[in-house]
Amino acid sequence: MAKNKEVSFLVDSMLGRLAKWLRVMGYDTHYQKVYTTEDIEKLILTGRLFITKNESYHKAYESSFLIKSDKVKDQLHEIKNRGHLPLNPKRGFSRCLLCNMKLISVTAKDASGHIPEYILTQNIKGVSFCPDCHRYFWPGSHRKKMLDQITQWKLWD
Repeated sequence: MAKNKEVSFLVDSMLGRLAKWLRVMGYDTHYQKVYTTEDIEKLILTGRLFITKNESYHKAYESSFLIKSDKVKDQLHEIKNRGHLPLNPKRGFSRCLLCNMKLISVTAKDASGHIPEYILTQNIKGVSFCPDCHRYFWPGSHRKKMLDQITQWKLWD
């Protein structure tokens, strides 16, 4: 892995929960429910590390990482322990959890009418918008639970 290149992942269809958590942590993570061989090869050519539970995929693709654990926490630690997960809390919550697009910061005024009104009354900062799927994200209770989980898993200091 080149030091100047941002790490990005291709996650196989058996690891959807892992893909979500990698996105929570801010990593460019391509995931889809079904892949063709052509899909995998094309995405690997873009420089993505292919994370898989499938041993035959691991043997077929040099740029792959075989996950052995079944639990997301342990899967993330496997990736971290092999040096493929540079930990940086500042990058968290910077990608859409559904489509992987980089989020754009927006003002509460811009989000008005798109997020619950009570959220706006809390003088909330940190509202983000996905330019691809047009969803809004804000630092509410779900984010706090995710942060608590990452802290409990000892993935960020």
